[in-house]
Amino acid sequence: MSEVLVVVEATREFGVKKVTLEMLTLARELGTPSAVVLGGPGAAEALGATLGEYGAQKIYAAESEEIDGYLVAPKATVLAELVGRVQPAAVLLASAQEGKEIAARLAVKLDNGILTDVVGLAADGTATQVAFAGSTIVKSKVTRGLPLVTVRPNSVTPSPAPATPAVEPLTVTLTDADKLARVVERVAEQKGSRPELTEASVVVAGGRGVGNADNFTLVEEVADLLGGAVGASRAAVDSGYYPHQFQIGQTGKTVSPQLYIALGISGAIQHRAGMQTSKTIVAVNKDAEAPIFELADFGVVGDLFKVVPQITEEIRKRK
Repeated sequence: MSEVLVVVEATREFGVKKVTLEMLTLARELGTPSAVVLGGPGAAEALGATLGEYGAQKIYAAESEEIDGYLVAPKATVLAELVGRVQPAAVLLASAQEGKEIAARLAVKLDNGILTDVVGLAADGTATQVAFAGSTIVKSKVTRGLPLVTVRPNSVTPSPAPATPAVEPLTVTLTDADKLARVVERVAEQKGSRPELTEASVVVAGGRGVGNADNFTLVEEVADLLGGAVGASRAAVDSGYYPHQFQIGQTGKTVSPQLYIALGISGAIQHRAGMQTSKTIVAVNKDAEAPIFELADFGVVGDLFKVVPQITEEIRKRK
């Protein structure tokens, strides 16, 4: 079977991101998964065990200070050289800020088509995409070149397929055009005890109905009792109730947890686009006509300030 290149999404602090495991799982349906690590010296060694656990048969290690010290242009150049050499069946990248930019640059270098925000990919290269805030399912296919796609996080359930990957170092040869933007400083955001929003199996989100920033402690309390992450609707973020990086929706982050609890969220289509693939949805809202109830598996029509304390009390009884 032909190789399928999976460009690894990872961080220094927390290692391989869940979306990479999703892409490796998806790649196994298309061919032989090969992970591509683009980073500084030693990056592949730190990630190798996890990549092998999820089916990577080979790891291409593009490691150099130049890869790590400049923005995405060097990564696109190295990846273009690799694609030209191995002629893979497909190339998968994460639908994150950097992944999309690498994919776009790669498409230009290869004169190749590109599909973004893909949620499924068939063996023949036909991709499934969700459009218009989740109201339309689109089937698309690259008609020029190989399937080059960015995969939306939380689209596939990762499944292990243990392998012992061979590591192949890649020679990094860059041009002056690849070195026009240098990284001068990195600041790591302080991580709390809660899981990453896009990777959490439980998400508790608050909306405008929470009322103010202080009341978001109710949302945080439920999340902490369940070991989950905290999210917010755009209305709550725009009102200053919670920081922007926790926004869920069309213009925020996409989540697909096992359990999604919406507190005081009406369920506008823009918000639903970011959470509608959650496995179980529980909604609390005093408006019985709120659109969120159209999606909810379980709904409570009531004042969240009366309902949530009862929820937390019952959770504590069962812990």
